[in-house]
Amino acid sequence: MVLFALTSSSSSKLKQRSHQSFSESLMEDSIEDAESIIHRWISPQLLDISSSSSFCCITSLFSTGNREEATRFIAAVKTLHSGMVRLISTNPASLKLVRAENLMRISMDHLAKEFYRILKSNRRYLDPESVSVRSRKVSHGEDADAMADLKMIADCMTSSGYGRECFRIYRKIRKSIIVEAMDRLGFEDLSLSQMQKLDWEYLEKKMRNWLRAARKAVTTLFYGERILSDHVFSSSSAAIRESSFAEITLQSALTMFTFPENMAKSRKSPEKIFLTLDVYQSIVELLPVIEEVFSYDSTSPVKSQIDVTLTDLEEGVISMLDEFESSIAKESSKSLISGGGIHQLTRYVMNFIVFLADYSDPLADIISKTPSSFTGDVDSSSSSSPLAKRISWLILFLLCKIDAKSRLYNDVALSYLFLINNLNYVGVKVRTSNLKEILSEDWLEKHEGKVKKYVAKFVEIVWGEMVVMMTSLSTTAEEEEEEEAEEVVRRFSDRFEEAYKRQTGWVVPDSKLRDEIKVSVAMMLIPAYAECNKKCRVGLRKNVGFVPEDIGNYLSDLYFGTGGSGIVSSIHSSDTDI
Repeated sequence: MVLFALTSSSSSKLKQRSHQSFSESLMEDSIEDAESIIHRWISPQLLDISSSSSFCCITSLFSTGNREEATRFIAAVKTLHSGMVRLISTNPASLKLVRAENLMRISMDHLAKEFYRILKSNRRYLDPESVSVRSRKVSHGEDADAMADLKMIADCMTSSGYGRECFRIYRKIRKSIIVEAMDRLGFEDLSLSQMQKLDWEYLEKKMRNWLRAARKAVTTLFYGERILSDHVFSSSSAAIRESSFAEITLQSALTMFTFPENMAKSRKSPEKIFLTLDVYQSIVELLPVIEEVFSYDSTSPVKSQIDVTLTDLEEGVISMLDEFESSIAKESSKSLISGGGIHQLTRYVMNFIVFLADYSDPLADIISKTPSSFTGDVDSSSSSSPLAKRISWLILFLLCKIDAKSRLYNDVALSYLFLINNLNYVGVKVRTSNLKEILSEDWLEKHEGKVKKYVAKFVEIVWGEMVVMMTSLSTTAEEEEEEEAEEVVRRFSDRFEEAYKRQTGWVVPDSKLRDEIKVSVAMMLIPAYAECNKKCRVGLRKNVGFVPEDIGNYLSDLYFGTGGSGIVSSIHSSDTDI
């Protein structure tokens, strides 16, 4: 019984040894098979453990003609690695294991050099812009093979425990590519103190260049790098992919988005608002891509920096709007505009506001969420947007200044003409720009209604007396003697001449408005004068007046601000026969 037990135990151990020997033999055979494939590409003498010289590959493994061999080589390395793992668990003292480890080290060195060579020699095809374009439109050729080769090597080195060496090579080369690409885009990093020392023209040029560079950097440079990094290390852990991409792009991205923050802090004058809005709008438009590209936790500082930059830009815009309003209030010129024309303040303010309207979307966003010193109360609907209320207030502020300036004219009629021209200019600017959408048709109708009221008042002041005289003339022609009727006609002609001369230097720059005023005057004067003239001419012996058509001719001369081309002195010549 005891003998049987001993025999059974011995048999079991023998079988175990036999199984281990067989398994070890298989592992050694697989290592030898891998070694034979690796020998084709690595000089055999380099496998000598005592050799301290660096290896030399016979030729490039990952070239177009060796695609199949490259796949075999990678498979051999993976076989070698799995054989080593199993051999360590069964016979860690095996001499074959020592040779296999040396072979693995040399193979990894060879793959590392191949990885470096592919990254360096295919820079044209691995350029972030090329990669980003390929991501939108799949293409085939050498460039796609390069990405596939990099991924194959990265997968092999990482699974073999040499991922750190692979990442180190990748980060070093790709980071230099990003830095060089930023330089080619013309991006220049300037600190806040440096910006504050620059004149505006130079700084504006730098910011315009930043706008082009930032869009290119986000949509091609960083975007393409994220695609390439994720592809090459797709089999690695998320932490590894994240770390690799962050180390390559983080500093460049932070520098790029710190630049506009410094710009926002360095300039506050109103004329800088449009460039500030350009920068703000550009960043907002890029946010979806930025969110996608810098979605890792390790790249969150980029999004944090952008939040800070946008906040500073928003505060800058509000500050410049407040300063713009203040500049309107401070305008105190007493000079009169010749002919009651359009004041330079009206032109400046309305052109400024029209440009603002082109940025209605970002401006509305900024005004709605940024505290402001604006406390104006305007005649607008309670449903009006914050932007509409702010714009309405600025225009109202302008109109109050224009109203004050109209009182500088001694001639009441000219004062009204000044108001008409300036209010009309405001209305035309609103109707022919994006301001119409912001302020609404209702605002426009109310404003244009005021212009019409002023026109009616102006016509009444200048020409109202003519209508009264024509009424008197008509009565005189029927009831008075011929001499008295002649005197009334002469008096009417004198008044018309005075009114004409009074207005020859006056100007209505807007041709449509100019015609409307002339038509209004003509419709008031000509029919009434024609009727009176018809009655008076029956009894008049001499030409002491003029025919009704003359009124239209002289009116057509007015409001060009040129002094008129009519010969007023001949209007009521008494020396010419009918």
